[in-house]
Amino acid sequence: MGDDVEHDRSGQLKQIESGLLPGEQIIAVYDAIGTGTGFVGLTDRRVIIQDKSFAGKKYAITSIPYSKITSVSVVSNRSWAGPYFSSGSIAINVGTISYEVEFRGADKSHHVHNVILDFISR
Repeated sequence: MGDDVEHDRSGQLKQIESGLLPGEQIIAVYDAIGTGTGFVGLTDRRVIIQDKSFAGKKYAITSIPYSKITSVSVVSNRSWAGPYFSSGSIAINVGTISYEVEFRGADKSHHVHNVILDFISR
């Protein structure tokens, strides 16, 4: 299964695979950079975020069903005149909570943004 899934690290892919629901399909698993988030997984049912920001070196795996996501944003320090995905960061908004995720490369943030947007706009 994992060989045809876009991913950065096989350990992260295996972690997502181990928690799948029956019939759930993985779309992509991307490594995140910066503080807090370890990786983001996309399936055909939800976004899965590994959050490493808990005290005591603990981390959480948070599942967010697409139906609960209110918006997805491109986070950039450039104006709209510049490249749309210049920074490689997105924000996933779930009610009043926002998960900001930074990726290595704008192509990954573009893919994550578009997959989430596709599911939440159906």
